[in-house]
Amino acid sequence: MRQLPVLLMLALAASSCSVQPQQEAPPIANPAGPALPPVTSLPDNAPAGTVKNVPATTGRANVPRTPSPFAVATIGQFNEPFALAFLPDGRLLVTEKAGALKLRATDGQVTGVRGVPPVAAGGQGGLLDIAPAPDFAESHRIYLSYSEPRASGSSLALMRAVLTDSGSGATLTKPQILWRAGSDGVGGQFGATIAFAPDGQSLFLTSGERQRFMPAQDPDQALGKIVHLSLNGRPAPDNPMAGAGGVKAQTWSTGHRNPYGLVFTPDGRLWEEEMGPYGGDELNLIEPGRNYGWPLVSNGDNYSGQPIPDHPSRPEFAAPKLWWNPSISPGGMIYYSGAMFPEYRGSLLIAALSGESLIRITLDGATATAAEQWAMESRIRDVAQAPDGAIWLLEDGGRGAGGKLLRLSRKK
Repeated sequence: MRQLPVLLMLALAASSCSVQPQQEAPPIANPAGPALPPVTSLPDNAPAGTVKNVPATTGRANVPRTPSPFAVATIGQFNEPFALAFLPDGRLLVTEKAGALKLRATDGQVTGVRGVPPVAAGGQGGLLDIAPAPDFAESHRIYLSYSEPRASGSSLALMRAVLTDSGSGATLTKPQILWRAGSDGVGGQFGATIAFAPDGQSLFLTSGERQRFMPAQDPDQALGKIVHLSLNGRPAPDNPMAGAGGVKAQTWSTGHRNPYGLVFTPDGRLWEEEMGPYGGDELNLIEPGRNYGWPLVSNGDNYSGQPIPDHPSRPEFAAPKLWWNPSISPGGMIYYSGAMFPEYRGSLLIAALSGESLIRITLDGATATAAEQWAMESRIRDVAQAPDGAIWLLEDGGRGAGGKLLRLSRKK
C-alpha cells in the first residue's frame, strides 16, 4: 500500500464536484489502527485512480474499456435520476433525487406522481430506489427507499404505497413507513437498494454506513448492513439472529460500505456490489450471517491516503468475488435474461459512474468473472431490462447535465 501525496489529494478534492460534499463526521476509533480522520468532501464517485499496490491476483475485475456494441437511443430526460423500474404493463417509474417520482407511459409521455414523501435531498440523499411489489398486478403496491428528514438530520427509510392511476393522474395512496435505519444524523452513502426474495414473500434492503466507518461493525446499528424484512417491514423469521430483537433480528449480513446493486440469480444466490473507498469497489456473494469486513479490511485505501488492510489479512471476513482498483463507482445492477441479447443471458450488468461504462460479469455458480466493460462516455447510474429485452440506462445527471434515459438495442 502507499499513501497519496498531499498535493494529489488536494487536486482530487478540487475536482470531485459530481455530487455535493458530505458534511464532516467526527473522528472515530478504528480497532485495526489509529483513529481515522474526519470524513471530508471527497464523494464515492471521485475520479478513478490507483491508490494502493494490491497485486493483480484472482478477483481483480478491471478489464479494458471497449466501444459500446449497442445502438444507443436517447428516449427521455430526467433531473438527477437515481433508479428506474418497469411495471408489468411496460410503463416505467423513475425516481429523481430531489424528490420527484415520474411515470413514463409506453408512448413516451412522462407525468409526475403525486403523494411522494418529503425527502432530505442533497449529496447522496433524496428519493432513491423504487420497486414494484411481486404481486403488483393485483395489489398495485410499490416500495420506495429514501432519506427521510429527521429532527437531528436524516435516516434511510422504506415506504410502501399503492399506485393509484385515475383520469387525473397517478398518486401514491395508503402510504406506510415500514422501516427506518435509525442512527439519524449527517452523512451520505444510504445504499437503499431493494430486492425481493425469489418467492416474493420478503425483501432485502441495503443500508450504507453513511461515511461513519465503525457502525458497519456495530450489531446494534442498521448502518452498513443488508437487512431482510417481511413485506410489512418486520424482521424475516429466517434471519441469522431472528430471536435477538432490534437491529440484530433484521440483519442478514454486515460489514458493508455503500451497497448499491442487489440481485438474486435464478439459482437463488444473492449478489451485491458496493462502492469501496478510494479503490476497492466490490462484487460480493451474500450469505446469511457473514461479515464482509468494512472498514477493517478493503482492497482500497481511505481518501486521506491512510492505508486499510487488504482482505487476505483478515480471513474471518468474507472476501469479494471481484474487486476494482482503480474504482468504477458501481451504481445499479441487473441479472440479464432477455431475448434481444441471447449472448448476454445469465450475466450481471453493472452501471458504472466514474467508470462511465456498462460492465458485464459472467457467472458460473459462485464464480464471477469480469467479461467486458463497454464505454458509454457518461456516468451511468442505473440499469434495467425492458420487456422486449432491450437494456435501459439512466445517466446520473449529477453535474447539472445529462440525466438522460437511454435505450440500448442491437445494431442493425
